[in-house]
Amino acid sequence: MERGSVLELTDLTWEKTVEKTDLPVLVMFYSPTCPHCRTMEPYFRQYAQQFEGTAVFARINITVNQWTAERYGVRSTPTFKMFCNGRPFQEMVGAVYPALLKRMVEEALKDGSECVRKSTEISYDITGYG
Repeated sequence: MERGSVLELTDLTWEKTVEKTDLPVLVMFYSPTCPHCRTMEPYFRQYAQQFEGTAVFARINITVNQWTAERYGVRSTPTFKMFCNGRPFQEMVGAVYPALLKRMVEEALKDGSECVRKSTEISYDITGYG
């Protein structure tokens, strides 16, 4: 893996990379045809280098990983979600100001316990058969 790289996730690698890590994870939900995703990509990669070792940066293509996108209620791209201890903490949708993404990561790193307290616990008992 190259220095400060952005991980490419799939439905199969999601749990290990996002839900079972101790580091905060910023995920960009994207689609290949999304122009705003392409606009945000350079900033996302720049922050991945800047926060290397303290936070994980990953992206997931929602057109081929629909299960994960549906599970987290992603309906448009780009959607940025910050995870702490595997739990969703904050979210931003659209071509946001890059500085807001940076601040989201800084806030997650500043007070890890607060990050966990404000995050939403995930139920692993989710099924479509109520």
